[in-house]
Amino acid sequence: MTQPLGSSPVSVSRLGFGAASLGNLYRAIDDDQADDTVAAAWRVGARYFDTAPHYGLGLSEERLGAALRAYPRAEYTLSTKVGRLLVPGGEGSDLANGFDTPATHHRVWDFSADGVRRSLEASLTRLGLDHIDIVLMHDPDASDQPDRAVSEAYPALDELRRDTVIGAIGVGSKDVPTLLRFATETDVDALMIAGRYTLLEQPALDAVLPACSARGISVLNAGIFNSGLLATDWPDASRPYEYGAAPPEVVRRAQAIAACCRAHGVALPHAAIAFAGAHPAIASVVVGAGRPSHIEADGAWQAAPLPDGLWRDLRERGLLRADAPVPGPAVTS
Repeated sequence: MTQPLGSSPVSVSRLGFGAASLGNLYRAIDDDQADDTVAAAWRVGARYFDTAPHYGLGLSEERLGAALRAYPRAEYTLSTKVGRLLVPGGEGSDLANGFDTPATHHRVWDFSADGVRRSLEASLTRLGLDHIDIVLMHDPDASDQPDRAVSEAYPALDELRRDTVIGAIGVGSKDVPTLLRFATETDVDALMIAGRYTLLEQPALDAVLPACSARGISVLNAGIFNSGLLATDWPDASRPYEYGAAPPEVVRRAQAIAACCRAHGVALPHAAIAFAGAHPAIASVVVGAGRPSHIEADGAWQAAPLPDGLWRDLRERGLLRADAPVPGPAVTS
């Protein structure tokens, strides 16, 4: 099942595959494991695949493009990102940026119109594809030129969209003010919300998601496990949160949610996936995986119903906002 992305001609599958792990996020995997993981994503119905130059200094794009050559190009949707140019020169490992890969290049922020075009040309080469369906401006809030993303990168992408070089455009960020700015000041087709609308926390519900609903902007909901904290049945301090250590109060809240899930016979990641797709503005829930078994489990969880009482109990215990949409009632025969 697919959903249209805003008013664009592009559609995305309800389950999307985030390819950061193909760039050796946290730990290295080999090419065969990367291929097998993409194949598993395809088997469980993912037809939307997201990557970025940032992920492993281009390694994710290279591996994803190679894996997707096994499938008809018209049958999947692919997004990559702009804002970081990869410049030759570096040494050691890229682990300081989260990727266990040799630092053969370094990243340079560039949200200029020329930088956008150069980034896309380089991405097409790494992907080995002739076109990209969706282009997202990547983390403008983390750069030294956030205004340039609005004044230069966005108009350049809008021109490419009008010329049908790309099908849809948007922005990806975990910063709520940045997401709201693009939702209200530009005509993007999509927002990729990273970790700001999850079972653990829902700050995007206040203004960002209502703005998307009002303006017909689709949401690609990513980071739904909060960097890994919600990806296990029982979260603890060893699990990453925001790509770092989880504060004790965050761990306690995650464990309280997990305990409520256990009382209903539900795995925490199952509840996290189901909740992440329930808001009507959300077109796709994008999950990352570096192993076939992980994406297979995500696919099974997305398709399986949950007991209605879970959401009621979470609300009664103050663990879920009362105004947050939840999945519809389970269908019984």
